[in-house]
Amino acid sequence: MKEDAYKTIEKPSEETLFKEKGSKFFGYAFPVFTEDDVKECIEELKKKHHSARHFCYAYQIGIEKIQYRANDDGEPNNSAGLPIYGQIQSFEVTNILIVSVRYFGGTKLGVGGLISAYKTSAQFALEASEIVEKTIDVHYQLKFNYDLMNPVMRIVKEKNIDIINQKLEMDCEYTISVRKNDAEAIFNIFDNLYKVEVKELE
Repeated sequence: MKEDAYKTIEKPSEETLFKEKGSKFFGYAFPVFTEDDVKECIEELKKKHHSARHFCYAYQIGIEKIQYRANDDGEPNNSAGLPIYGQIQSFEVTNILIVSVRYFGGTKLGVGGLISAYKTSAQFALEASEIVEKTIDVHYQLKFNYDLMNPVMRIVKEKNIDIINQKLEMDCEYTISVRKNDAEAIFNIFDNLYKVEVKELE
């Protein structure tokens, strides 16, 4: 995968079920962008599975700056959250929360059994998800006079640039989106075009 691309999901997965020695593990994947999103998803699952004992999860948020957490929710240390997080890494996805909801079936699985069960539950949830690849984009603002409209539009077409916003008043103002790997080259093309003002937007 290119450096300026990443994989994620755009909508929650189907519910999956993995059974081991009477215990049931319901697996879910959700797209998340903040810790509040994570909390909301888990609260929803707690309403849905009010008699389940453990809501073990891991999430990863961010593209270039990564934030992640793995939670065992009462299971033995590192027997649930980390195996779930391991699957997030192995599928190379981000902006994602994986939750495995466990109903205890009466037979203890032991730490090895738990690690394996939570890993499988997370894998099922990811396999049930539609994983998409997205690019890391940089946004620039272009300002120019109407007489430069043709050269600017020619570059936009040639380079396949997305215009995400335009204001045409006394002069022209475009917001464009370009892939990170191409950003510097595109910036220089516009920067070298006489009387086009170009700046990067945060």
